[in-house]
This record gives sequence, structure tokens and C-alpha cells, in this order.
Amino acid sequence: MSSERIAQVERKTRETDIRAIIDIDGEGKSKVSTGIGFFNHMLEGFSKHGFFDLNIQCDGDLEVDCHHTIEDCGIVLGEAIKEAVGDKKGIRRFGSSFVPMDETLVLCSLDLSGRPYLVFDADFTTDRVGNFDTEMVKEFFYAISYSAMMNIHIKVLSGENNHHIIEAMFKAFARALDDATKFDDRVKGILSTKGSL
Repeated sequence: MSSERIAQVERKTRETDIRAIIDIDGEGKSKVSTGIGFFNHMLEGFSKHGFFDLNIQCDGDLEVDCHHTIEDCGIVLGEAIKEAVGDKKGIRRFGSSFVPMDETLVLCSLDLSGRPYLVFDADFTTDRVGNFDTEMVKEFFYAISYSAMMNIHIKVLSGENNHHIIEAMFKAFARALDDATKFDDRVKGILSTKGSL
């Protein structure tokens, strides 16, 4: 990790102990350990498809359930993204991506607006994928939205397999975030008529 858009965030509570490092201008390298295999897989996909170098280590109270681990990882990752992106000067700010995965098609559109909001349009047909509760997908993106101060829209346009749907969401989010954080020579300062975000 060698660029300047790097952040490290640590958070320790009675429920979780998390350390995350993200390099926005990375190569898609990841080292992820959350204790939840499917969640690790999703975060590795986020890293790979967004070209973010990502290191997340989490020790959570999985003897209770996966809720605290997944939600708190979202909080920490969101804080790291916000810190790494910095003052947002010269970046595109908006990003969108359609990602297909077999029968599934997912849209993610986001705005690094400084105003947190999540619109999540998805239905799952099972409660779990592996040891991952499907209801936690929304909680994860909600946590990222509010800690990173970004507006996120995620919509499932088609899909039947819950694994495919969730994986396409993480990949679409990664690609949209990669798009939004790219520098654009046409952007002078911050892309807002207010002059700040």
C-alpha cells in the first residue's frame, strides 16, 4: 500500500475488536479475517472488484450471533473509506454500476455527498448463506452509509440465488465506489455548487 489515500481505523467494544486498513488507490489485494467465511468472501470480492487494497481483522462475539461482527465491520470500513477519500477534491463524487451474476442483476448507485442515506430494494428467500444471516446485508450497507457519510442505492433487478444476489451487491458497490473516488481533471476543487461536501 503506497498511495496517499490510505486510512487505518480501529474500534474495540465489548462485542468486537476490529482493525481495518484501506488503500483507495490499490490493486485489489486483500487480507480478511472476520470469523464468518461467507462474509470474508464478500469483502475479498469488494476489494478485488473495486481495486482497493483491504486488510480487515475482526474478533467478534460469534458465540452470540453474526450481527455485531457484520454491523461493526460496516461501521469501521465506512469510517476508513471516509478518512481515505479525504476532502473529495478532484473526484467524480458519483458512481454507479450494474453487475450481473448468472440469473442475477444488481444496481448500485452512490453519492459521496456527506449525507448518509440507504435505499435497499432486495428480498431474500433464505435466512442464511453459510453462517451469514441474509438480513445482515442491509445492516452492513446501512452502517457503511452512515459512517462513510454517503448515499447508497442498491436494487436487485433480477435474481433467485441468494449467494449470487449478495455477491453481486458487494461487487456493484465496489465498482460504484471505485468510480466515485476516481480523479477527474475536469473537476476543479469539490464537485458541488456549495463548494463543500
